[in-house]
Amino acid sequence: MVVGVRSCLLKYRYMETSGVYEAMNLADFLIEATGRLPDHTALRFDREGISFLEMDRRVDALVRGLGGKGIGLGDRCILMMPNSIEWALVYYAIARLGAVVVPVNPIYRKGELKHIFSDSGAKAFIGHTDYLAEAMPVLESLPEISIRVVNGEPVPAGCIPLSGLFDYSQDAVTYAATAAADPLAIIYTSGTTGLPKGAVLTHGNLMGDVLAVSGLRASEPGDIVLSALPLFHIYGQTHALNLSIYSGLTLRIWDHFDPGEIIAAIEEEESTILYAVPTMINRLVEQATVSPPRRSSLRFCVSGGASLPLEVFRRFEEIFATWIMEGYGLTECSPTCLENPPGRTRIGSIGFPVPGFRARVVDDDDRDVAPGEVGELLIAGPGVMKGYLNQPEATAATLKGGWLHTGDLARQDEDGYFYIVDRKKELIIRGGYNVYPREIEEVFYEHPAVLEAAVLGVPHDDLGEEVAAAVVLRPGAEVSQEELREFVKERVAPYKYPRVIKLVDELPRNSAGKVLKRDICMDD
Repeated sequence: MVVGVRSCLLKYRYMETSGVYEAMNLADFLIEATGRLPDHTALRFDREGISFLEMDRRVDALVRGLGGKGIGLGDRCILMMPNSIEWALVYYAIARLGAVVVPVNPIYRKGELKHIFSDSGAKAFIGHTDYLAEAMPVLESLPEISIRVVNGEPVPAGCIPLSGLFDYSQDAVTYAATAAADPLAIIYTSGTTGLPKGAVLTHGNLMGDVLAVSGLRASEPGDIVLSALPLFHIYGQTHALNLSIYSGLTLRIWDHFDPGEIIAAIEEEESTILYAVPTMINRLVEQATVSPPRRSSLRFCVSGGASLPLEVFRRFEEIFATWIMEGYGLTECSPTCLENPPGRTRIGSIGFPVPGFRARVVDDDDRDVAPGEVGELLIAGPGVMKGYLNQPEATAATLKGGWLHTGDLARQDEDGYFYIVDRKKELIIRGGYNVYPREIEEVFYEHPAVLEAAVLGVPHDDLGEEVAAAVVLRPGAEVSQEELREFVKERVAPYKYPRVIKLVDELPRNSAGKVLKRDICMDD
């Protein structure tokens, strides 16, 4: 390990030629914020809060402890804990050590964990005692993960308590000297098709995305950032955690999403910013419809992770007297690459490329299509991943020609705004006609009885595919499949409306809130 230079000045610069940020280390964000606002609260969780100075001190103590156990430059570390202050401390300590964090959903099962643990080549595991039942058998089969740290009680045999690794015994601290191109995180994609792939994100990627979107947020010094987004997900890491640290804002986090608790926070705080996914926003609208908030402290809300239905968009803004910034991102982009600019939001659009990023809509031969035409969305910019771990062919295909091929279908209007039409692989081809599921889902959301809807293709002997829909009704609502079918039929072309509709209690989702259409069974 190399002793790094501590400074309250960020050492980054944008390189127009390479398209990346030359950066010492993402944890410099914490150093700079501590220098400016040492006594300002950095993190709040449950009833605990810590200042930037205290966070910086605890991260240094953990750097000494983890470094003393042999974690150093390039070592991969599984981080498998629910949201907490400790999660953030471990994350920043790993960054300062020059090691690589592999964030994992703590509720994953053995099969999911075995793939990630082995594929990542991890040397260390840092987990929470409440989520070890599935992880421990996998660890026992992987002796190469030799360093095992546990937060909470009890601590299993062979594991080290996290609380015992905070070393405050000396003032000096040793950091690794990292460059922009050095990996910081390996984040496994949700795996909507096949086994999840590990997207390798560098210090430059993650810093670059924070810097790209920071100018769009228009935050104020007294803002409290509210987030129940899981920190193991890229959205929670970049926007809730890293952007708050960079901006010197207090981040109030939860380890679960409870709409009542979020609304209570919106009522009690003076000035707030909410980061959420559409499912959360929908649930907040439903809760507020039953019990309207006494007041709203929300200055704005950022929605990401999936497309937000227009009807939910409008209802949220009206109820909470605020506005929503909707953009577009994916794990492979760290994540945000397009967003609606403040004051120029166009509902239904994902806006424009954020500073430093570029976007194109192309046909199957990667040729640009005309405005208004649908094609695949391609992205280039500082947040684009280094590649997929252990997947050279997938990396080459995804980063073909220097552009990230997102797999999303999009169009661009005459004013330059981009719109997501659907996932390329979710396009339904019914008797030779293209049907975009999102268009039909938007129609379902206009029905007063519908809470959620997912449209997908099912096999058909004659047409190839038939349009089908799984629908969740609002509590207490009653409507038949035939009534819903007629409602949609009246509003779309004849080939588009779903012939098959199934009423379900809930839609299957991944940890990011995205609906897993592959897990929807349309059989009776």
